[in-house]
Amino acid sequence: MARVCEICGKGPITGHNISHAHNKTKARWLPNLQKVNALVDGKKQKIKVCTSCLKSNKVVKAIS
Repeated sequence: MARVCEICGKGPITGHNISHAHNKTKARWLPNLQKVNALVDGKKQKIKVCTSCLKSNKVVKAIS
């Protein structure tokens, strides 16, 4: 699945943009995903990870 964090599963959320006149239009907010070289099962692999997982050290980065 695209635009989903491979660690925590965080994905897009939906809702409405609401104007001052209370007009509602559909909105979609995407997670802040980064492509990172990480160690997965002892092997270097490129995965998509959200920045909250990167900051909380849930990902072990692979040294290039």
